[in-house]
Amino acid sequence: MGKDVDYLRVGKATDLSGRDYKIYRILEILPGFLSIATLVLLLVFSYFKPVFVAYFIIAFDVYWLLLVIYMAIFLITSYRRLQKGLKTDWQQKCKNLASGMFDEEKAAPDSLARNGLAWSEVWHLIVLPTYNESLEIISSCLMAIVKDGFPTDRMIVALAIEERAGISGREKAEIIKKEFADKFAHLEIVFHPDGIEGEIKGKGSNQAWCVKKVKESLLDKENFDYKKILVSVFDIDTIVRPGYFFALTYKFLSVTDPYHSSYQPIPVYHNNVWNAPFFARLAAASNTFWQMIMQVRQESLVTYSSHSMTFVALNEIGFWSPKNVSEDSRIFWHCMMYYNGHYRVEPIYFDVSMDVTCDQNLPLTARSLYKQQRRWAWGGENIPYLIFNAMKRWKNKDLNKKMIIGHIIIQIYGFHAWATSALIIAVLGRMPMWLGGDRFNSTVLSGNLPAITQNLMNFAMVGLILSALVSNLLLPKRPKKYSVWKSIGMVVQWVFIPFIIVIFGAIPCLEAQIRLMFGKYMGFWVTPKSRN
Repeated sequence: MGKDVDYLRVGKATDLSGRDYKIYRILEILPGFLSIATLVLLLVFSYFKPVFVAYFIIAFDVYWLLLVIYMAIFLITSYRRLQKGLKTDWQQKCKNLASGMFDEEKAAPDSLARNGLAWSEVWHLIVLPTYNESLEIISSCLMAIVKDGFPTDRMIVALAIEERAGISGREKAEIIKKEFADKFAHLEIVFHPDGIEGEIKGKGSNQAWCVKKVKESLLDKENFDYKKILVSVFDIDTIVRPGYFFALTYKFLSVTDPYHSSYQPIPVYHNNVWNAPFFARLAAASNTFWQMIMQVRQESLVTYSSHSMTFVALNEIGFWSPKNVSEDSRIFWHCMMYYNGHYRVEPIYFDVSMDVTCDQNLPLTARSLYKQQRRWAWGGENIPYLIFNAMKRWKNKDLNKKMIIGHIIIQIYGFHAWATSALIIAVLGRMPMWLGGDRFNSTVLSGNLPAITQNLMNFAMVGLILSALVSNLLLPKRPKKYSVWKSIGMVVQWVFIPFIIVIFGAIPCLEAQIRLMFGKYMGFWVTPKSRN
């Protein structure tokens, strides 16, 4: 590859050549190397230096306890803000901005509202990528948008269908067109051709193709003002709660530097939560809690799943790269690098609901959940991307180096902890006793280690109790077909969370990092959707 390589659109090392290829491959090895090295060193030291490892385990458990308390504070804060957000009349707040009530609404000095843009001038382009999902799931997503309350004559809905869905995809498109064509200002149905060179089969390439076609056939043809368009990309199982688009519009109009921001609601998995197996519910709830915590820690917040951004930014960077599995987070990293670190995610304290992983039976659901978690963990591919592009842009005087370094450290730490923490607590904490032999088992520390670690973990149970409480407060009303025992089970299920975070957390994350380490690149895997 020559000098014209757009490094911001690199998907993996094989997109490069020469010295760049070698550097990128080394960086792809880094996440897996750090995780495996940590686990192997603790294992080896448990034999040769068991006392050292025992003290490390105690220190790590203390750290874990403090982390649980720290995260619990953020979770409670985020929950309170979410409840406040759900009770807010966002339509009225948008009207207040249009009336010039800036002091009451606390709009930023350089906000669009203060510069004369009214909420009624904003257009929403809603992109819905789909492959083989059922007509019921597609229709329910669209119907929720219709019922949101925001004027549908300011909405452009683009249904992005994979051509490889075949006749079934065409038939669904015709049914959707008949049912919803008159519900929005524009309903665009775009088929993404299969087998385009340089693309992976996945959501990112589908939605990029779709928006480019909509830009060409509608936005440019009818001279839409890019500055007034917000683009929301939703997983096809997303159900918006009424008022979401007013909350999004208000945020867009009131924040500082809105064109260098993405907008992230809180994902909850409630569409089929009462029907799904307990282990899938726990994995989904854990992900919701993590996203809620990140909303409070805005410096760590990254776009995830269903989110929104401005068409200005999307157009300037050239849309999504068709080469990535983790397209929902990569679009943020792409923007952040393109704008030299001057890009952020604005939290929206409003939820959108999606499906818990649920397949035809328990074994298939477990398999699907594992693959889903492994795909999410493939987001570790962004670590080499960030470091490599930071190196390429380091001499740029406009680069916000502090911001970039901070994000890189957070990403390395996050994926390392995801792959190792649960295994350290659940398995490696016992290794000094099992491998240390008489050299360790004859010491006073060996007799106290189990009691110390157990007590620390018992204190950490406060996080488990809090999670169960918040999870049940967030749950939708129990369907009539279930008895009160189902509600009790929703609480009791949390005792299994230590096993869930190992089986459906650490292990798939570690596998994803090992695959990346050895250049065994993953494709995009579509999670089965079922609400039965």
